[in-house]
Amino acid sequence: MKNTARHTSAAFLIAILFIQAIPAQRKLGARPTPSGGRLSPEQASYDVLAYELNLQIFPDQRRIAGTLALDAKIVQPLRWLVLDLDTPLLVTQVRWVQQEPVSATLHHERRDSQIWVEFPVLRQPGERIRVVLSYGGQPRVARQPPWVGGFLWEKTASGDHWVAVACQVDGADLWWPNKDNSSDEPEKMDLKITVPDGLVVASNGTLRETKLNQDGSRTFHWHVANPINAYNVSLNIAPYRTISGTYTSVTGEQVPMTYWVLPENYEKGLRLFPQFSQHLEFLEALIGPYPFRHEKYGVAEVPYLGMEHQTIIAYGADYQNNPYGFDGLHFHELGHEWWGNLVSATDWRDYWIHEGFTSYMDALYAEHLGGAEAMQRFTSGLRRRLRNSDPVAPRESRSTVEKYFVPPDYTETDGDVNFKGALILHSLRWLIGNGAFRDSLRRFAYPSGAPQAGCGCRFADTEEFLHVAEAVSGMELDWFFEVYLRQAELPRLRVQRAEGVLLLRWL
Repeated sequence: MKNTARHTSAAFLIAILFIQAIPAQRKLGARPTPSGGRLSPEQASYDVLAYELNLQIFPDQRRIAGTLALDAKIVQPLRWLVLDLDTPLLVTQVRWVQQEPVSATLHHERRDSQIWVEFPVLRQPGERIRVVLSYGGQPRVARQPPWVGGFLWEKTASGDHWVAVACQVDGADLWWPNKDNSSDEPEKMDLKITVPDGLVVASNGTLRETKLNQDGSRTFHWHVANPINAYNVSLNIAPYRTISGTYTSVTGEQVPMTYWVLPENYEKGLRLFPQFSQHLEFLEALIGPYPFRHEKYGVAEVPYLGMEHQTIIAYGADYQNNPYGFDGLHFHELGHEWWGNLVSATDWRDYWIHEGFTSYMDALYAEHLGGAEAMQRFTSGLRRRLRNSDPVAPRESRSTVEKYFVPPDYTETDGDVNFKGALILHSLRWLIGNGAFRDSLRRFAYPSGAPQAGCGCRFADTEEFLHVAEAVSGMELDWFFEVYLRQAELPRLRVQRAEGVLLLRWL
């Protein structure tokens, strides 16, 4: 899904760290590999239509092996097809499928963390291609997930394998070949993940088939019917038990809801599960219908803090409510189903749309449960964590590392995209009025009204939200966006009171 006529617009969980009373800025043991940023001419020359990932997991060896099929449309003349893949993984063959079952082997070469595939002749705009890469190896192990990502090869309390992957910052190329840039999402994806029998794979979308193989392994086929950002593609593997139910959306549709929980935490999962519906109900009333109603709402227990993987939220918190009376990690990651998965930024420069918006949803829910006093405590906590080291929404392209880490060594996280982004929305709310602010949220999420079928996934950027807020409020807001989002330092506020009039001036 390429950003074409839409000048239109994960988690880091930093805002949720405040809610969970965990330190906000983090010192990291190793710098992540960057993801996103400005596209090269080669990668800008094609639009991803679909991925099909067939992957076998060997937990005892900490190894993976399989194939990735890419369907793409050529948009500019193309000789070299360039895909991203982390250096520990080896591509053994690339086939060009011209017409089933006819295929040809293509020359390929590795250039650092990219695979360059050469076509025998120049491919022309409008052509559709299907390329299949065979690859495998021992993927990078996550050093400090979710900030420094990779595979997690853990064990449950009973000694069973517990496998997951975290890759928002480093990119999905940590474990499968793809175009690792948020500006291009496939329209659909299939994941066929094979694991030793006794383990369960929870992934994105809907489960099409579970097949027991002759060697005793089991293959789980998950189908994603909506556009999805590559870093949101996930696999979660354990001897899971499931807690299931149905949520009735504001549209009247019945949404399957499942929690994949470790057997030893089943009772804790039962106590947490009712909050899923409560959180969905609040966010639907605030923003609009849950976007992926015809797939599912899923949560999987993982051996790290958490992440907003589309339709399969990763949950690794401690089953404790925060000081505001709710499970903050679950609520925050659910919020990303709207801000991040429904409305997606094309470049990391605009990722405050994911993190700042979702962090402010956390604040609004605290206010919903605890009133104005809870909101004041929440926002006071955010203000204490501001760095003001980089514009929240710079105009220049940014990679993940450039946007979320503090130079020069990029080993410490910068929470302004979360904290300052949320506070900017809080200020905007009281500038344009509570009603106009909430209408702006709904209009930004669903410009044409919530669809009755399909998720309505789309790209957006900061300028679009400016236009939405101006149209709804009837106010000129360029100055507000300029002083709060486009520059690092905060403006000075001058307050004057005279004859019953309060005058506020931003300098």
